[in-house]
Amino acid sequence: MSEALDRYDRQILTILQQDGRISNQQLADLVGLSTAACWRRVKSLDERGVLQKHTTLINPEALGFDLCVIIMVTLIRHQQDHATEFQAIVKEYPEVLQCYAVTGDADYMLRVIIQNMAAYDKFLNEKIFSLPGVNQVKSNFILREVKYETAIPVE
Repeated sequence: MSEALDRYDRQILTILQQDGRISNQQLADLVGLSTAACWRRVKSLDERGVLQKHTTLINPEALGFDLCVIIMVTLIRHQQDHATEFQAIVKEYPEVLQCYAVTGDADYMLRVIIQNMAAYDKFLNEKIFSLPGVNQVKSNFILREVKYETAIPVE
């Protein structure tokens, strides 16, 4: 992203993060631009990669996903092919919402949503433990959500 963001871009980003379904007319009115100028700015933000994805957030519990788990995975050391394979396979698991390579005691942190404990047990045994190179897995179950934000501070 080589171009700097001006105040209009920042306002647009703030509003879009609050309501991604807002009409271009409403967005233009809130920002104080013409609809054409607003549309060009949104298009430019999209083309420059500032806007990554247009999506809708869903309440997991409404779909029966009552368990959220943070999993710390440690791989066998000095096996780059295990890391590459682990990453490729985990990307395909729909239960895994995020996967991060991390520093510290583990190699990867996964955020997983799943229906219940029985489903989690099956997920661990059939998917995670069966991956080559997995050495250790530690599970942390989310008791309650204290803060969940998707908006990036743009000011």
